[in-house]
Amino acid sequence: MQGLILLNKPKDITSFGAVAKLRRLSHEKRVGHTGTLDPMATGVLPVLLGKATALSGLLLDADKRYTAGIKLGITTDTDDITGNILKQSKVSVTAEQLHEALLHFTGKIEQRPPMYSALKKDGVRLYTLAREGKTVDIKSREIEIFSIELISELNADNIFKIDVHVSKGTYIRSLARDIGEYLGCGACLDSLERTYTGGFSLSECVPLDSLTEENIHDCCLSEERAVGYLREVSVTEKQAVRFCNGGQLDFDRLKPNKLSDGELIRVKLADKFLGIGYADLTKNQLAIKCIVGYPGEEDR
Repeated sequence: MQGLILLNKPKDITSFGAVAKLRRLSHEKRVGHTGTLDPMATGVLPVLLGKATALSGLLLDADKRYTAGIKLGITTDTDDITGNILKQSKVSVTAEQLHEALLHFTGKIEQRPPMYSALKKDGVRLYTLAREGKTVDIKSREIEIFSIELISELNADNIFKIDVHVSKGTYIRSLARDIGEYLGCGACLDSLERTYTGGFSLSECVPLDSLTEENIHDCCLSEERAVGYLREVSVTEKQAVRFCNGGQLDFDRLKPNKLSDGELIRVKLADKFLGIGYADLTKNQLAIKCIVGYPGEEDR
């Protein structure tokens, strides 16, 4: 089985667990998601199957959108409501102060990832170190928060909700923590739903529990949709065979419009998606990034 499944991940299951279920239903060993969601989080999780998993890395850089609930007055070791409470504080935040805080964190900012994350320190996952009671210095990195919109004002439980659009590498748990620090009362993430990533919205996704061995093929889309934003180049059958066998293609024969060095390009034989190439301007050639289909191969 090969293609793309747009999954609406349920709460209380890891992204790995969701992938494992799809592996069982599809009877396909090669299955991979394109951006981890924490167990408490729900929402858009694009999953690639078969040779399409070669495209996974291309979706990791996509910007993302979330609906997030943030609870003021509580600080935890995981920066979300599932963690151990480290501190509780009185909350006396006005609507004006909350709006100002959201504005403060809009744009390009430095963000320190949470200790409970899959990032590595000297080859060891940070969450592994955290579970062992160890702490390490985590360097901040630049991320961009394109917009934050308050969609639910602070309620009696000291929770407010935001719609937030962010660049790759942004941790919403860290954003919640930092907003709490800025307001002086602490905060943690109370709920999280990913509503958009890589050009896909929540309305296009299928619930994990609705998938069966009988209907999973009907829910499997062409993997080309995952990279539809890339420029396309058409090749002849002879060029297609050469490309799929590891050969570079001369731009003199392809005659593409102006390219930038390293630009990724979809390669197609008529309507058949073969894979991704990249522009090697030094050699004036289209080089191979990955192959997902072959000339003469039946569509799945």
